[in-house]
Amino acid sequence: MKYIIGLDIGTTSTKTVVFNRNGHVLSEHEEGYDLLHSASEYAEQDGDAINRAAMDSVRSAMDKGSIKKEDVIGVGLSSAMHSLLCVDEQGQAISPSITWADRRSVKESEYLKENHSTVYLRTGTPLHPMSPLSKLIWMKNHHYEPYQIAHKYISIKEYVLYKWFGEFVVDYSVAASSGMYDIHKQDWDETSLKLAGISRDQLSKIVPATHEMKGLSKEASEHMGLASSTPFIIGGSDGPLANLGIGAIEPGETAVTIGTSGAIRQFTSAPALDEKQGVFCYSFTEDLWITGGPTNNGGIVLNWLKDLFSHEGYSLSFEQLNQMAARVTPGSDGLLFLPYLNGERAPFWDASAKANFIGLRSTHGKEHMVRAGMEGVIFSIYHIAHELERLGHSHDSLYASGGFARSPLWTQMLADVFGKHVHIPKSHQSSAWGAAWTALYSLGEVPSLHSIKTSIPMSETIEPNKEHHQTYQQMFQVYKELYPSLKNQLKQLQSI
Repeated sequence: MKYIIGLDIGTTSTKTVVFNRNGHVLSEHEEGYDLLHSASEYAEQDGDAINRAAMDSVRSAMDKGSIKKEDVIGVGLSSAMHSLLCVDEQGQAISPSITWADRRSVKESEYLKENHSTVYLRTGTPLHPMSPLSKLIWMKNHHYEPYQIAHKYISIKEYVLYKWFGEFVVDYSVAASSGMYDIHKQDWDETSLKLAGISRDQLSKIVPATHEMKGLSKEASEHMGLASSTPFIIGGSDGPLANLGIGAIEPGETAVTIGTSGAIRQFTSAPALDEKQGVFCYSFTEDLWITGGPTNNGGIVLNWLKDLFSHEGYSLSFEQLNQMAARVTPGSDGLLFLPYLNGERAPFWDASAKANFIGLRSTHGKEHMVRAGMEGVIFSIYHIAHELERLGHSHDSLYASGGFARSPLWTQMLADVFGKHVHIPKSHQSSAWGAAWTALYSLGEVPSLHSIKTSIPMSETIEPNKEHHQTYQQMFQVYKELYPSLKNQLKQLQSI
C-alpha cells in the first residue's frame, strides 16, 4: 500500500494527515503553537517552534499509522497566508513570524488605500494590515532593525522549506497573498516592491503549485521518519487547497472554511476583482484563481466564549457550548452578535472594528450568548457571500471544511442561513487533502486536479430548514446594517 501525506501549516497548529489514494485517512496528528502578543496590536510566532512542530506532526502521524517511510509516495504542502519573517544570509530568522492577525500597520494600509489603491487591481490583495506589503512599509517607516539588515523577506512556509531543502521558493498563492504579486502577469509587482523598499532579489523564486523538491536534509529526514528522497510538492496556501480538497471547483460551488478564522471562496478561470475592494483574488495555478473573503473571527469566538464562561477549577468544553446553544431557538430570542473580536477583514476591511452584543435583555442567559456568537460568525460569512453575489458569483451548493464542520449544530446554522444544502466530508482536513492531491497530480499519479471529485469521501449532506431560513433572513437584514451605523461611535470609543 502506498500513501500520500498532506502537511498543513496553520495559524495555531500544524496538521499532518496520511491518506490513501482515495482520500481515506490512515492517520493524522496536530501540533499546536502559541500566537504571541508582545504588544496590543502584535500577533507573532516563533518560526523555529513552527518548524519543529511541523516535523513533530509528521513523525507522530507516521507512528500513529505505523507507516513505513518507503510506502510514502510524497508530501504536499499547505500553509496559512500573509505571514512575514526577516532572515539573514544563512536563512536564520532574525524576526518573529508576523501573522495575518497582526494590526500594527493600520496607518500604512490606510495610506495605501488613499494613495495607491490601484495596487489591489494588480495584486488582488485587499489593502489591509494582514498584508505583508503593509507590514514591510511599517518596518521601513519605523526603522525596524531586522528589516534593515535582512537578506530575504519570506513567509513561514518558505522558512520551513529553506530549513529542509536549502532553497528559497514560493508558490503562486502564497506569493499572491503578499500584496506584492501581479496576478495577471504571475510575477512580482515592481510598484509594490518600491513601496515596500525592497528588491525582487530579497524575495523567493516563484514556482507553480506542482513544483517538486527533493533532497530532504538529514536532520529533517531523521526527525520526520521520512526517506531523504521523499518528494515534497510545494502546493499552495490553505484557501485554494481547502476548495480543491473538498471538491468546490466548478462555478456555483462554494467552500466555507471556519477554523480559528474563516473564509468563503470560489475558484474562477480568470482574475475576478472588485472595484470596491471587498474581496480577495489570489493565483493558484496558471489558469485557476481563488476569489472570496476572509473573516478574522471564526472558532476564536467560541474560544472566547469558552474562556468567558469557564471559571477557576471548571472549564467548559466545546461540546458543552454546543449543547447550551442547542437549547435556544434560531435567532437567539432576538439577540445578535457582531463577531469582530479581532477587527474584521471582509467585507469591511476595518482593523479597528469591535464586537458587540445587540438586543441583550434580562431574559437572555449564557446559552443565548453562545448561540448568538455562533450565528454571528455565520452571518459574517453570509455577508461576504453577498459581496461575491454582487460580482456575479452564485452559491448553488456549499461545502464545509475546518473545525466547525465537526459541529452538526453549526453546520445546520450554515445551511439555514444560506437556505442551501451543505456537503460535509468525512475528513475535516480539506486543505491537507488538497495539498496531498496536488502532490499526486504533480507526481503523475492522477490525471488532473479536477479529478479529485471522485476521491473525496463524503459524510453527509445537510438540508436547510425553510422556517429557520426565514427567521435568519429577518435577523440578517438587521445584522448587515449594524456595523455601518455603529462605526463612528466605535471609533470614538477607541480614541478615549
